[in-house]
Amino acid sequence: MRKTGRIILVVWAVLMTIIAGGLTTFEAMRIFGKQNLDSKSATTSPMFDEEMAGGPAENSAVWENDWVRYNGNVYDYNEDITTFLIMGIDKDDEVVKEVQEGTDGGQADALFLLVLNPHDESIKIIGINRNTMTDVDIYDDYGRYMTTTIAQIAVQHGFGNGMEESCEYQVKAVSNLFYQLPIHGYAAINMSAISTINDIVGGVDVTVLEDLTKWDSKLVEGAQVHLEGESAFHYVKSRDVKLFGSSDRRLERQRQYLNGFIKAARTMSMENSNAAIDLFTAISDKMVTDITADEISYLAPYMTRYSFDASDFMMIDGETQKNGQYEEFYVDEDDLYKTIIEVFYEKVDYAD
Repeated sequence: MRKTGRIILVVWAVLMTIIAGGLTTFEAMRIFGKQNLDSKSATTSPMFDEEMAGGPAENSAVWENDWVRYNGNVYDYNEDITTFLIMGIDKDDEVVKEVQEGTDGGQADALFLLVLNPHDESIKIIGINRNTMTDVDIYDDYGRYMTTTIAQIAVQHGFGNGMEESCEYQVKAVSNLFYQLPIHGYAAINMSAISTINDIVGGVDVTVLEDLTKWDSKLVEGAQVHLEGESAFHYVKSRDVKLFGSSDRRLERQRQYLNGFIKAARTMSMENSNAAIDLFTAISDKMVTDITADEISYLAPYMTRYSFDASDFMMIDGETQKNGQYEEFYVDEDDLYKTIIEVFYEKVDYAD
């Protein structure tokens, strides 16, 4: 059945159930939210080449298209997983603004995949180094595609209009890096929103990982600090570009901060069932997202119930190299493949 036909059937079924009195408005929103999310991704599973994915034994008749082999076992892509791309955009503007086509959309200085798995009720986050070298599409000042080149993944968002167009470019680049991984939604947040987001959840506790007193006198290496206001902004965003590997160290700080932020946000959500909506509303003018209210209604209960700890925040191994004045991060393809299998696939009971 074509996707359009499936959507029509689901909508019809939900409407009939509402008419019959079998669903509350909130429950109906959640069903629509799930259907919307499933329809957004441009792909249905990662696409590995034959050498990576393997295949059935010579005389085996049973093999699914989205199965892969890894370390002697067979794995199936978990189609019930929902994946979001979260972007921190290097813009300090108080309000998100559309810009002229070109390269002024703002670079994605923070990139994270948020993964919700209903099978084991877990949340996982994959941090992506902003200097990761990968395919980046180049567009001219009129928005016309010119070519694809190898560049830092963060620059992809700079092309386009700084709004939905730029986000869609960045989603495509990240999906391609992860072998056409399905991505069901995105949120691009101006860095100026960090202080607001931080203070809404009551602040975040950290042990300062490196000396940042150049920007904030409280951020002394090794100090235990309750981040509030501008201190949170500097802890998440600031780095000394003159120091080699400064982006790597900042990503480690962002990972530490997000672990603390999620803990604080979940505590707030348990006390306030509308916390997710309140947070989105507070930063709506500093954010571009394709996540809708019904999708938030669908996701919010899972975000508070699903398990998450520091070990669920993953980073892809790789090497940072200096090329002229710029740093380039080259991912370890074996570790990338391993991470994709561990997060997005489930072992199949299969015998050759």
